[in-house]
Amino acid sequence: MKENTNNSSLTVQVEHLQKSFRHGKKKVLTDICLTAQGGKCIGILGANGCGKSTLLSIIAGTQRAEQGSFLINETEYSITRKRKNIPPIGYVPQECPLIPELNAMDNLKLWYCNSPLSWEAELQNGVLAMLGIPDFLKTPVEKMSGGMKKRLSIGCAVAKNPRLLLLDEPGAALDLVCKERIEVYFRHFKQNGNIILLATHEEREIAFCDELFLLKEGILRPLEYDGNIHQLAGKL
Repeated sequence: MKENTNNSSLTVQVEHLQKSFRHGKKKVLTDICLTAQGGKCIGILGANGCGKSTLLSIIAGTQRAEQGSFLINETEYSITRKRKNIPPIGYVPQECPLIPELNAMDNLKLWYCNSPLSWEAELQNGVLAMLGIPDFLKTPVEKMSGGMKKRLSIGCAVAKNPRLLLLDEPGAALDLVCKERIEVYFRHFKQNGNIILLATHEEREIAFCDELFLLKEGILRPLEYDGNIHQLAGKL
């Protein structure tokens, strides 16, 4: 597995991001500001429909904001128009991004095309091995379990060796074995000085995060969590 360099200096910044729908009539994200440092997992919590998925998709570049800026190590990547430069980001949305008719191996070949990483090497001793993907290489996506699809989606999302990994509820409806596999890789990703930004409702993922933020009424605020899930639900 190829490791990133200059990990200690990694900084991600989102400044004054705004997003609305229905021609500006429905404001979803009012003024989002966030700074994250390398080696951290940042959790975004909030009620259903509060804008968590929208925020991640804007940072990933699949949706556009009306205003705001997004920087990685002081290099700005547009969130309001088509990007001219490609940020070092991996993105795993809630919906499956894989081609259902193809098996795991063929999906990997597509995603790892022109990648700095070799999918064959990663299957032997890298991210794909950590995620247990060699166990179902010949299985078509349409016949995979939810856990298999999620692990393969993560494996494909990191094909370009990203510094920032965006995850939209990665552990939803997965069994404990699958969650453990994914968490092992997340720990490795952080240890390399990278950043994870995830939207979650899962208690285990909340505990895994180094910092938590609550997205409510379009504003992102720091959130203290002492393990009391009932109190947390009240805040949501």
